Amino acid sequence: MMAHTMLPRVSVSLVVRLTGSLLLALACACAFMAWRLRPAHAQEDPAAARTVYSQSVAENYRLPFAADQPFLPSNATTDTGQFIDPKNFLSANYCGHCHQQAYAEWRQTVHANSFRNPWYVKNVNLLISARGIEYTRHCEGCHNPIALTSGALTAGSPINRSFDADGITCAVCHSIQKVDTRGTGSYVLAQPAVLVDAEDKPIYGEVPDKEILAHLDRHSKAVMKDFYRTSEFCGACHKAALPRMLNHYKWQRAIFLYDEWQQASFSKQNPLPFYVKDQVSTCQTCHMPKENLTMPDYGAEDGKLVSHRWLGGNTLLYKYFGYDEQLAKTIDFLRNGAQKTGALNIDLFAIERNGGKPVAPLGSKAFEIAAGDVLTVSAVIQNKGIGHTLVPEQRDFYECWVEFEAKDAAGRTLMHSGGLLPDGSLDPSAHSFTNRLINDRGTLNDLHQVWDTRVVAYNNTIASGRSQIVRYQFKVPDDVAGPITMTARVNYRRFNQHFIDFALGKHYEMPVVEMAARTRTLALGANAAAPPDPADNPEWMRWNNYGIGLLDAQQYADSLRAFEQVVQLRPGYADAYTNAAIAGYSWQRYGDARDHLEKALQLAPHNARALYYLALVERIQGHPDAAIADLLEVITQFPRSRDAHRELGFSFYQQHKYEEARAEYETVQSIDPDDLSAHYILSIVYRRLGMKDKAAREAAAFADQKDDPTAGTYALEYLRKHPEITSESVPWHIHSNLETSHAGRGDGSGQ
Repeated sequence: MMAHTMLPRVSVSLVVRLTGSLLLALACACAFMAWRLRPAHAQEDPAAARTVYSQSVAENYRLPFAADQPFLPSNATTDTGQFIDPKNFLSANYCGHCHQQAYAEWRQTVHANSFRNPWYVKNVNLLISARGIEYTRHCEGCHNPIALTSGALTAGSPINRSFDADGITCAVCHSIQKVDTRGTGSYVLAQPAVLVDAEDKPIYGEVPDKEILAHLDRHSKAVMKDFYRTSEFCGACHKAALPRMLNHYKWQRAIFLYDEWQQASFSKQNPLPFYVKDQVSTCQTCHMPKENLTMPDYGAEDGKLVSHRWLGGNTLLYKYFGYDEQLAKTIDFLRNGAQKTGALNIDLFAIERNGGKPVAPLGSKAFEIAAGDVLTVSAVIQNKGIGHTLVPEQRDFYECWVEFEAKDAAGRTLMHSGGLLPDGSLDPSAHSFTNRLINDRGTLNDLHQVWDTRVVAYNNTIASGRSQIVRYQFKVPDDVAGPITMTARVNYRRFNQHFIDFALGKHYEMPVVEMAARTRTLALGANAAAPPDPADNPEWMRWNNYGIGLLDAQQYADSLRAFEQVVQLRPGYADAYTNAAIAGYSWQRYGDARDHLEKALQLAPHNARALYYLALVERIQGHPDAAIADLLEVITQFPRSRDAHRELGFSFYQQHKYEEARAEYETVQSIDPDDLSAHYILSIVYRRLGMKDKAAREAAAFADQKDDPTAGTYALEYLRKHPEITSESVPWHIHSNLETSHAGRGDGSGQ
């Protein structure tokens, strides 16, 4: 009889659990060691797999635009030109393991919801119905890069598009290898990798968190590039054009935030803005500021993390998805700007009584009003804290406008312009910072059908650092109960009501944000001069902003007089003389302009802004060598001034110095590849230098991008049918509730 060894009693279930745990641990260890000890040839496997995937997609991928450019009409491409399997894009949730705060912020952003919001999908579906899904590559290069680069945007694609829910993920932005300033998705995207090996070769797929934390330098090499911190990085998508292949018409500029920033004072690359910033502010400065850390995040430094909220203006998205924190921060951003000093300034600057001489600036001058008077009030809206236009991007259906109200002491409304109608739509005669996209039927593209656009009827947006004058006229009733209170406010909501009701299939009330407001009270009878109001800019600046608004309204004589007021109030301010010179130059009074510029240069020798305008005057007066010398000095100070390079190139061209002209215009194209004057002059210069192929390319680009001289008839047809907004297309006009409203001639008369 065999002896039995006594063993401790262990339950079968525990043995199974222990065995399973050991096997799992062993499997994990083996897998981890295999990953760590991969042979060199394993690095080639991802490339082979990518080729197989790309060839599979290509079998059924339609190429209606170019046989060798699968991503057109988007300018996006990949590092190899091949498609990328969407499974190779690591999820944002994976990145969130170590970057909890960045992930939480990203989840509530426009980037994270770039494809799943219903209004975008509805608009894209309009394009699919009109042209086909292949045409949406134009949009999706920025709104849904994974769909584009995976090859999903073709009829009958079997690709699982679960990635739509994440929009622009961490893996998209942090896998971009190169950008340029053409826009419309002008980036090069590589297959994502979160780590590189010791030879700087990318390691694809999910990598254990511990391994990343053990090699942060390699992680940084994989996911960060120096140009990610530049405005050019953002400009790859926040600049776009409508190419001929999309609209079957011609090249048209759509949005150009990068260009607006590059020419604004925020970039400090351009000497021409009316005001000077203390330091450079990039897109990231305003939209990705450092914030205190509230959640664990290994990307933080000194307890602060670069914000991944990208605050902007999409209030609707945050309300729709219930992102309350993001909505609150966005409203604060719209009101106060990135620097918390206010995005806009409103100045109720001047008042005219019965068509008489304006009293300005209000508050500092005594005047009288009486019952029966017809008052015309000038409100100056200053875009002071935004690095691009108000409004930017898709201004045809974004909605930002001025609301003006005048009431007497009894609460009776004497005038109200810019209110919302019962159905939620905006008063059609309101002064709004918008444009109108008109098709070849002379009707409005009311649902953002940009592929049908033939002409922009008008554009009332305000460039960064500039001002716009909005005039309101009303009558003081005979039985008025004084005093009269006037309020002007700038309101903003994401879309016009018509579009969003179409997009959502029902009436939807959007948040309306008051970005800025200003109120003044007028006494019946005498109104005495008062000390400066803290709500107002200094008096010299009030006149300066008024002069800028008059200049942009082509009221050159009045603009000159306004800038001369600045000279009197601040005689040591060189830009006051330069501003007066700009008004004189625009009015073709070149001698007067030169006198002002010489005074400016006495106060500020070598001032690039004054030198630039002096060069223009000198060239007109027949002194090209002096103009060239001045422009060369401007470029020394501002090497990325596209205006200075353009004017210098033209001066060389006039002197038949074609190599020098070529260099300058090529520099212009390095800043803005679509500069129309560069296409035109280079088409001539290249031909004269014997560079026939380049000349032909530039001539073709110029022919495609120049204005269509017949397109204006479509705008005229639209405006003829809509007299309620026709005045908006006039350089200056008056919003009046009298029987006969007035529009100015725009000839500098001011009356």
